[in-house]
Amino acid sequence: MPALSSTMKEGRVVSWLKSEGDAIEAGEAIMVVESDKADMDVEAFEDGFLAKIIVDEGGMAPVGEAVALIAETEADIPAVIAKFSGGGAAPAPAAPASSSNAGAPAASAQAPDCPFSQIDMPALSSTMKEGKVVSWLKSEGDAISAGEAIMVVESDKADMDVEAFEDGYLAAIITQEGESGAVGAPVALIAENEADIPKLQAYAATLSGGAPVAAAATAATPAMPAAAPKTPAAAAAAIASAKGAANGERVVASPLARKRAEELGLDLSTVAGTGPGGRVTAFDVEAAASGAAPAKKPAAAAGAAPAKSAWTPAPGVIAATPTARELAKKAKIDLSKIQGTGQFGRVTADDVRMATGEKKPERKSAAAPGQASVELPDGPVPMTGMQRAVSNNMVATLSTPEFRVSRDIIMDGFDALYQKLKPSGVTVSALLAKAVALAIEKHPIINSGFSEDAGGTILYKKDINIAMAVAIDGGLITPTLMYANERSVVELAENWKELVGKAKSGSLSPAEYNSGTFTISNMGMFGVTHFGAILPKGQGGILAVAATQEVIVPDSQAILGMKKVKKMSVTLTCDHRQIYGADAALFLKTLADIMENKLDLLK
Repeated sequence: MPALSSTMKEGRVVSWLKSEGDAIEAGEAIMVVESDKADMDVEAFEDGFLAKIIVDEGGMAPVGEAVALIAETEADIPAVIAKFSGGGAAPAPAAPASSSNAGAPAASAQAPDCPFSQIDMPALSSTMKEGKVVSWLKSEGDAISAGEAIMVVESDKADMDVEAFEDGYLAAIITQEGESGAVGAPVALIAENEADIPKLQAYAATLSGGAPVAAAATAATPAMPAAAPKTPAAAAAAIASAKGAANGERVVASPLARKRAEELGLDLSTVAGTGPGGRVTAFDVEAAASGAAPAKKPAAAAGAAPAKSAWTPAPGVIAATPTARELAKKAKIDLSKIQGTGQFGRVTADDVRMATGEKKPERKSAAAPGQASVELPDGPVPMTGMQRAVSNNMVATLSTPEFRVSRDIIMDGFDALYQKLKPSGVTVSALLAKAVALAIEKHPIINSGFSEDAGGTILYKKDINIAMAVAIDGGLITPTLMYANERSVVELAENWKELVGKAKSGSLSPAEYNSGTFTISNMGMFGVTHFGAILPKGQGGILAVAATQEVIVPDSQAILGMKKVKKMSVTLTCDHRQIYGADAALFLKTLADIMENKLDLLK
């Protein structure tokens, strides 16, 4: 049972991804373990066969206790099982030292009175006794996050990234780059608070990052000089790394280098590493991508294309995360039909969700270099109460038989009047409401409604209340100018200003927005040249007002036989049950006459 966090004492086997007798490869996930932090995949560190599962799914085991047996060959499975059953099982690797405040200090050193955790040398394979710190990815004092790679350790199998299991600060590095330490020995201290770093650095000086095995190895080997870039040794390490990658071995690279290589579409096995032990750094990736540094050439193989990744699953094995396997099983989807997007082409949970349609495929931003991509809203958003009310009112009119009639109105005189009255606070909305109300006086059928009573009844309305649509944040509302035909345009303008203010503040009373007998929808201020409006429930007509445009028209009095005028397009939508085409046409004719020739009525 591996130590998946610095505080983990025991783990539960969530699921086995392999069955007894299955062939396994180094780097292949074989089980999922639940620690005190999260569920994590556990990979095999050797090739072989899963001979026996000791701890079944759902079972618990202390850290370091054997959970399964791996045979080197399929023929060895019976012997391995017999040896274990006879009590001669190979001893399990010792559990890593605890990384809590109770970590064992050297000699009689007293642990500081502050919250901290200890990073121990992890067991990266079942046969690993000691490990060498290839490089530290963080420096003393740096902030670190749980799940972030902080160092690279060389085991007896391969170089692997080691992640932090808590948030905090890298207070002290006990085992320096190039030094070795026994499995379970302290290699660094993590401070919970940045202010405690000095205390922990003093405490770290009393700790030893190496165990007797490591000390013996150090005594038998000359001291390693400080690493210096561009030395013959470093060059030789880079060449060795190149050869290893070409032979299909694991490419040693920093997490940032892997991320940049993925972004640039670069094969890490073709990049020459200049870091410790030939490790590929982000600088190496950038240099290879720009052509500033020669890329490694993979070893030639007769009739074989270079591998896309440094690890590939065994024949017949589909690389997928445990969650992805579970989701695919529930959805009854063949994992082999899904293109994996995870590391080494592994099928992830999101890949399965996209295959089932539960999640939309992610696409890369097409924004031009240097331009920020625009984040657009996506997915369902609940409607506000006002939006639901507007929606319901629109649906309620779907069964109404309606028709539309349009007409252009010459606006030169109207605009001149507006400019004259504007200093008095008169608005275009007030002038429009007054003109429409006066036209309705001549054609009261336009102000009527239809009732189903007695097989069909026309509801005439003696009051002319002009409702005008106003767009506000989160919806649409129609404040109403009461008795618009009886009031002066100045009074209407003052009333309209008050109503709009209430609409924006959400303080309109019901009588101020639901008492309209005829509605105006004006989108001329947005430059709309022509549109039709939907008939409101209970009303006989609504007038859509578009923008004013300058046009050239024939004029026999002009020198060139043409002149420039301003025209505005209006469209009337009517309930065809009680209003007919001739009624609508005559109403628009009267409206045009008022706005073109009888402007004195609007003052």
